[in-house]
Amino acid sequence: MHESERRVIAAAMEAGGRRNLSRRDVLRGFAVGSGALAAPSWLAACSAADPVGGSQSDEGGASGEPKRGGSLRMGAAGGGSGDTVDAHKPVDRPDINRVHQLYEPLLIRDATFELTPVVAESVEPNDDLTVWTARIRDGITFHDGRPVRPEDVIASFLRITDPKDPKVGAQLLSFLDRKGMKKLDDRTVEFALTRPSALFLDAISEYFQGIVPEDYDPNKPVGTGPFAFESFDPGQRSVFSRYADYWREGEPYLDELVIINFTDDAARVNALISGQVEAIESLPYGQISVVENDSKLTVLESESGNWNPFTMRVDAQPFSDVRVRQAMRLIADRQQLIDQVLVGHGKLANDLYSPGDPCFNDSLPQREKDLDQAKSLLKAAGQEGLQVELTTSPVSQGIVEAAQVLVEQARAAGVDIRLNQVDTGTFYGDDYLSWPFAQDFWGTRSFLAQAAQGSLPASPFNETHWADEQFVSLVKSAEEEVDEQKRCEMIQEAQAIEHESGGHIIWGFVNLVDAYSNTISGLDPNVAGHPLDRYGFRHAWFV
Repeated sequence: MHESERRVIAAAMEAGGRRNLSRRDVLRGFAVGSGALAAPSWLAACSAADPVGGSQSDEGGASGEPKRGGSLRMGAAGGGSGDTVDAHKPVDRPDINRVHQLYEPLLIRDATFELTPVVAESVEPNDDLTVWTARIRDGITFHDGRPVRPEDVIASFLRITDPKDPKVGAQLLSFLDRKGMKKLDDRTVEFALTRPSALFLDAISEYFQGIVPEDYDPNKPVGTGPFAFESFDPGQRSVFSRYADYWREGEPYLDELVIINFTDDAARVNALISGQVEAIESLPYGQISVVENDSKLTVLESESGNWNPFTMRVDAQPFSDVRVRQAMRLIADRQQLIDQVLVGHGKLANDLYSPGDPCFNDSLPQREKDLDQAKSLLKAAGQEGLQVELTTSPVSQGIVEAAQVLVEQARAAGVDIRLNQVDTGTFYGDDYLSWPFAQDFWGTRSFLAQAAQGSLPASPFNETHWADEQFVSLVKSAEEEVDEQKRCEMIQEAQAIEHESGGHIIWGFVNLVDAYSNTISGLDPNVAGHPLDRYGFRHAWFV
């Protein structure tokens, strides 16, 4: 799941082995036109819906043709007083859900993780990947009826990369020449980069890179998404109405979408069972059988590269000592975490993210539980009888349960982990990214895109405060490298550094498990890493 060149190479490998790709092959792979780029080979065997915007909604699925009307109430996991409807500042799951309804980027990852045009109908590079040209989709409009113009696209990226107020996606666009964007005609925008970047397509396809009007006001949000803003009560609920002039013909089918926040897992599940909501995200793994046995409900499971790490700040005691970080990684019994927390709904991880990246370093030895070595490392670090506080919160399914299991595992190594369980609003409050030992959730991304978001000094979500100079240098060089083999070598070297001394305990890759009422149709498995078919309510309907 990497930039376009890697997708071309992955497809070639799947077809019968690695072949030598010409520069022309590579550049052809970087362009996104009216059709979608092939998904990476690791996803070929995954169960997924038809591509987003494809035949799924048109054919009506098993329940027949889509029907118009109705108000769907969705139970969101978490949220708090800091919630937002700002296109470029989403943090927690309810924020992300709202962004999917209100806004759209130039491209998206669809249900099979293919890059697909959205606001743009095509995006193409020049020969050395320093200039990219985007063609705006004909006839696409904002919720206030105004057409999307090059000026709006340029203003959106200027807002995202504002050096005085950088948004979530700013680091991903660190190569963007803010003064080098220009309008070529009424539907065409040219992006000049300060350096070659193989990351451009991934960078502009994130959900938090939505295109907004030049005069955008987040207090009166306007986008191009399937639903228009009606009301918003932070931490409580938000209401959206069908945008009648949405560019995808016929969609959305619902008249209204209501997103209701639930900070408690049990309350969210009970709301679904009792009919207070029609769909929920993050069904607790321990409740899967309960929902499966209810004839009125459906469980929706999607494989993904999502990961819910334990995060250790490398600049804070006791984790500033690499031996302590290594010991904590050796304490974790990964298979037990998968079996007990995920109830088997996931895959083993090795303290590295982006398992589907064709450059993923799978040559590194699988880290396994080794209590004797963990005790030895702690003794050498002067941390025998270590006591630490782990901040946890139900920000995603299984996270609190994982914390509880790790507490028990640590006792066998003489480590006392005390849980500090806070509500989701507190977790994502003023202390977010400052907890010395905590947890979080991450979606499915390529290595370079993920590193830009969470593993560089300027990353917006650098939970571990990771700033290894050699790692940073390798990531920067890999992003600028056109040669695929050289780039892979750099990425694998960077991953080896993170595997040896990083601040994440990445124990598994989690399947997304959600649930909805049988009165709803149009939602299918989606490997793109967001719940409920990538919050795909635009193609959901009441049967």
